[in-house]
Amino acid sequence: MNILFIMYDQLRFDYLSCAGHPHLHTPNFDRVAAKGVRFTNAYTQSPVCGPSRMSFYTGRYASSHGAQWNGYPLRVGEMTLGDHLRAAGVETWLLGKTHMKPDTAGMARLGIDPDSTIGRRQAECGFDVWVRDDGLWGEGPDGFYDPKPSPYNAYLKSKGYDGSNPWADYANAGIEGGQKASGWMFMNADKPANIREEDSETPWLTSETLDFMDRTDGPWCAHVSYIKPHWPYIVPAPYHDMYGANHVPAASRDARERDDPHPVYAAFMSNKIAKAFQQDEVRQKVIPAYMGLIKQCDDQLGRILDRLEETGQMGDTMIVLTSDHGDYLGDHWLGEKDMFHDASAKIPMIIYDPRAEADTTRGTTCDALVEAIDLVPTFVDAAGGEVAAHILEGRSLIPWLHGQAPENWREVVISEYDYCLTQMRDAVGVSNADARLFMVHDGRFKLIHAEGGFRPMLFDLETDPEEFHDLGTSPDHAGEVARLYRHLTQWGLRLSQRVTRSDADLDAMRGASARRGVLPFLKDGTEVPEELTRKYRGPVEQNHLKEPTQ
Repeated sequence: MNILFIMYDQLRFDYLSCAGHPHLHTPNFDRVAAKGVRFTNAYTQSPVCGPSRMSFYTGRYASSHGAQWNGYPLRVGEMTLGDHLRAAGVETWLLGKTHMKPDTAGMARLGIDPDSTIGRRQAECGFDVWVRDDGLWGEGPDGFYDPKPSPYNAYLKSKGYDGSNPWADYANAGIEGGQKASGWMFMNADKPANIREEDSETPWLTSETLDFMDRTDGPWCAHVSYIKPHWPYIVPAPYHDMYGANHVPAASRDARERDDPHPVYAAFMSNKIAKAFQQDEVRQKVIPAYMGLIKQCDDQLGRILDRLEETGQMGDTMIVLTSDHGDYLGDHWLGEKDMFHDASAKIPMIIYDPRAEADTTRGTTCDALVEAIDLVPTFVDAAGGEVAAHILEGRSLIPWLHGQAPENWREVVISEYDYCLTQMRDAVGVSNADARLFMVHDGRFKLIHAEGGFRPMLFDLETDPEEFHDLGTSPDHAGEVARLYRHLTQWGLRLSQRVTRSDADLDAMRGASARRGVLPFLKDGTEVPEELTRKYRGPVEQNHLKEPTQ
């Protein structure tokens, strides 16, 4: 069985028609949901690209793999999806974005040639690369945002788009009054990108995916990772004006949120992106473009699904649709992601399993608490491999897909955020070590803990589904705060670094020394089974004895 693992960057869980969006029609996302299971309580391990993706690719929490913010290298030797699947006989390929930063210092220390197969995999989250493009091809004083060459820019040049950075001049720009109107500016979001639609980023990566599927024999896992609908918020015609201000919902925010807010939350509400999205004119420009980007993603997903059906591969390909995190879009007085309201930390997750065992759950939803780290063990399980539970901190979702409720399923989901490289750290005056946030959510109550001596935040999503009323200091909810802190403490005590020995290994090792005849600390041998000392109690072979030297 093949695995098509599709990730959209910064796609909100509720901006799909199958999730109830009132205006955005996404028939191809809905098409996969009708064939599979839509998980309604899936959460990212970190609400920012880099650490989220490293958790998706390792099956481990951010504090376990250590790459806790954009630009933090994933340490050399960390087991990834590719390592686990190759052991099960499945080749694992990348098409698109990873936000991976390789541990070049660690590779050099170990003498790993970056041009070798293992070196290339270490530098690319364990994937073999069909095509990688992280997007965001700015031209600052230090060069492109991503130091690697852009294959998308090379493609644009091959199509006749001129300049050193056609992404910036065409894919990320419109035209106004004969001048370039950059997509970096929110007020240009309603303009069509100055590019043929078929040459824009999402169709380009889709074409690469179709080429991959046509030319690659299985079994394979293809991680197709789109840069969109991540900013810059600009999209080519006809998608630029499919939606208008009349399709923009009122921001989900309340004056209570700004009345004596938690200091860290207050710092986030005061940053540049939040101040921009607090303006209605920004939201009315950006959100229609965001919706247009999603609509384009849905249409391109349709191309992939059609090809799978045309070639007969639909019946032999697991499909996963998800996102690394959401987008506030002005909700809660915030922009971007970064914190733990559902607009940011909750993610779409739709899984189609083609096997007959999943027939009973087709077209259903599952409300279980699910984490991003569950996908690696799910893929290994689907491939018939052995899930390395001493390494992988997630759990396989196959039982849910097959209509079985697993025993002892998790009671809470955990998400983390290291904000030490942001201006918010300076605003609240904490050290790098204390610039960390944690979310613990049990499906109803959501606790947010900030290191540095701050009070907790608490929301009751049953009585306050919009997460407006912070109950962190409410005496009536002290018991809930304490209960969720116990969960956080238990999680913090997890065994996460003993990754070189499984429980089966330990069981086999237990007593091995004694079985090899190493028997220290015995008084007379009765402390151990008789068979371990029999060799020492047998008849003496005299010819092996020598008289002591006088």
